[in-house]
Amino acid sequence: MKPDRQNVKLAALLGFLAVALGAFGAHGLADALKAHDTAEIWDTAAHYHLIHAVVLLFLAIIGGKEPAASYAWWSFMLGVLIFSGSLYVLAYTGIKALGAITPIGGLLLLAGWLLTALRRWPVAKE
Repeated sequence: MKPDRQNVKLAALLGFLAVALGAFGAHGLADALKAHDTAEIWDTAAHYHLIHAVVLLFLAIIGGKEPAASYAWWSFMLGVLIFSGSLYVLAYTGIKALGAITPIGGLLLLAGWLLTALRRWPVAKE
């Protein structure tokens, strides 16, 4: 199976953004996050963001075009954008109502894991 080059690039960009946003939250936004008492929320967003960027990179590298692989990849991508994205905005702005959309992203992350489990994995021949 060939790697999906575009998805490898997107996953790598997502990983880059996870590290950059994690550092930005710890340094550039420290005062704002402290004012809203939301530094832990920002950390959670960055943590889930980075973990799932690595998963996306793995899935893109191993390739595969069957529907379960594609649906898993997009579930993880959208899950990161909605889950971590809503937490980043909530942490920065202090708007607690944004927490209502965070579970949608969490469900998408869970769906990605289930779809990955359902994926037909290649078996090495001995």
